Amino acid sequence: MSTKHIIGVFDDEFKLVKSVEEIREKKIRIEEVYTPYPIHEVIHAMGNKSKLQIFAYFYGLFGALGVLAFLYWTSVISWPVNYGGKPFNSFPSFIIITIILTILIVTIGSLATFSGRAKLWPGKTHKMYDQRATDDKFVIVLNDFEAGASELIEAEKIMKGNGAIEIREEGDDEE
Repeated sequence: MSTKHIIGVFDDEFKLVKSVEEIREKKIRIEEVYTPYPIHEVIHAMGNKSKLQIFAYFYGLFGALGVLAFLYWTSVISWPVNYGGKPFNSFPSFIIITIILTILIVTIGSLATFSGRAKLWPGKTHKMYDQRATDDKFVIVLNDFEAGASELIEAEKIMKGNGAIEIREEGDDEE
């Protein structure tokens, strides 16, 4: 199946933001926006909300509960050692290791969630639509699978009207 991509290249951040906002106002789906640095207006205009902080919260909650349960089980149930007259369930001695292991669990879980959600794995190849997006240019990518032909023409007009320095079509051959 062949997919046609419309690629708009901008040399100014403000022209890009204006184009993204106008294209989104017309309810045209943008596949991706590539910028050399994060632009918060584009992130908000794209409407992509991250749920990573929700996952991180639950990783922390269940991680802390799991670590506390494991520490209680090992020190009270599995191998109770009474030394120095301390009670078996000495909670203050659990605090430091619980905090450190919770941070470790949240970090590893968030990294795994982000990598899975972003489809990043070793050996994956990624199509770079314009190499200049890593230096000093800003790129909008639309495709005909997510937007119809009339919507692509409308998006091209919007990008030209907002000062795109280059608009081109590229075809993808996926098998």
